[in-house]
Amino acid sequence: MSLTDLRHGFRDEDQLYLAQGMVMMRLADDRDQEECRALMRFWWQLAMTYTEITEAELNRHLTPEKLDAVHELIGAIRDSPEAIDAWINAAYKRFPVVEDRGYEVWRPRDAS
Repeated sequence: MSLTDLRHGFRDEDQLYLAQGMVMMRLADDRDQEECRALMRFWWQLAMTYTEITEAELNRHLTPEKLDAVHELIGAIRDSPEAIDAWINAAYKRFPVVEDRGYEVWRPRDAS
C-alpha cells in the first residue's frame, strides 16, 4: 500500500512536526545505519505526497519493535488526529531519546 496519503492525515503542521520529532528523536538510532536511513526516509514521507519510502522497504530495514511503532503511527494517521495524539504520547513513554553518536564524534571539543 502506498504511503503518499500520510501527509493529509494530520490535524495541522504542529501535529505533523510532533510526529516527525518522535520518529527522528526516539526511533532513528544511528548505531544501525540502514534502519536509521529508512526511518529518516519515513520521516520525510510523513510530509511528502510522493514516494520517499515503501512499506516493503520499512519491513526490510526496521527491527520488529520499530516496525510495530511505525505501523501503529500509519494506522493512527489513517484513523484520526486524536489517534495520532495518542500515538505521540505512547511513543514518548515507550522509546527514550536516542543519543546522537555521530554528533558526539564530530562536535568541536573544548580547547582547554
